[in-house]
Amino acid sequence: MSTQFDVEELQRRAREALHTNWRMFLIEGIVLVILGIVAIAIPPFATLAITILIGWLFLASGVLGLYSTYTMRHAPGFWWALLSAVLAVLAGGVLLAQPVTGAVSLTLVLICFFIVEGVASIMFAVAHRSELAGRWGWMLVSGIVDIGLSVIIFAGLPLSAAWAIGLLVGINMIFGGAALIGMALQAKQA
Repeated sequence: MSTQFDVEELQRRAREALHTNWRMFLIEGIVLVILGIVAIAIPPFATLAITILIGWLFLASGVLGLYSTYTMRHAPGFWWALLSAVLAVLAGGVLLAQPVTGAVSLTLVLICFFIVEGVASIMFAVAHRSELAGRWGWMLVSGIVDIGLSVIIFAGLPLSAAWAIGLLVGINMIFGGAALIGMALQAKQA
C-alpha cells in the first residue's frame, strides 16, 4: 500500500508542477518549433551549427576529463581515462577546425545509426508479430524507413552531409516542440 501511495503522490506532484509551469513548457515548445522550422528551411546552416556544438561538447568533456584524470592519476585505469580524454579533445578540435569535414563524419555515424536502428526494429517486429497482432506492421515499416533513409543519405554523400543532420534535427525539434505545446496546453487545463 505504501508503494501505491508513493506513486500516486509522485503523480500528483508532477501534475501540480506541470500546471504551475505550463507557460514555460509552452514557450519552450514554441521556441523548439521555430528553431525546427529554421533548421528545415536552411539545413546546411543547422548542420554546421550542430557540428560546431558537438565539437565544443567533445572539447569541453575532453578538457574536463584530462583535469579529472590528472587529479586522480593514481587511480586504477589511469591510462584508459587519459586516452579517452585525449581522444575527446582531438575529436572536438577536428570538428571545430574543420566543421564541414566533421559534418561528413557525423553523417556517416547517422547512416550507421539508421541501419542498426532499422535492422533492430525489423527484428523486433518479426519477433513480436504474434503478440502485437496488427500493430507489428508499424514497427516493421519504421525499420524499413530507417534503412531507406540510410540508403538515401549514403547515396547522396558527400552532398547529403550538408542537409541530412540539419533536416533531421529540424524535424525532431518540430515534433518535440509540438509535443511540449500540447502538454503545456493540457497542463493549463488540469
